[in-house]
Amino acid sequence: MSDASCFEKMIGSWEGPCRTWFEPGQLTDESLVSGAIASIMEGRFLRHTYRGTLQGKDRDGEELIGFNTVTKRFQSSWIDSFHMNYAIMSSQGAAIERGFEVRGEYDVPDNPPWGWRTTYELVDEDKLIITAFNVTPDGIEAKAVETCYVRVCP
Repeated sequence: MSDASCFEKMIGSWEGPCRTWFEPGQLTDESLVSGAIASIMEGRFLRHTYRGTLQGKDRDGEELIGFNTVTKRFQSSWIDSFHMNYAIMSSQGAAIERGFEVRGEYDVPDNPPWGWRTTYELVDEDKLIITAFNVTPDGIEAKAVETCYVRVCP
């Protein structure tokens, strides 16, 4: 997909398991998450809100997603009550075969910033997988969060 043609297909209510890893290869948590993706500003942007738990504690977040028609790149801003509870992460990136991916950075006290790469893959009309990877300052990636959404209603 070279533009925001996937946006309309992402609109709706979703739910599914969310898996979180704090260490590479070591699953820390798996819990149900419910999300809604809405079109805003005449379809130019999406608002993704979600609610779930992480290690038994409530977790919620929001993303604004857009496609910059000048740079031909996808962009997002993200806040979350756990992962991004102290700042707004801005990310941008390119289309992939069945969706798009964006990359941003987050601050780590007394260390260089770490990267965060997120893919949005529309497997089909009713399945959306959002996968985020931690990226060390040395460029080593490890899966951090995977949400396997199934459409509940359009």
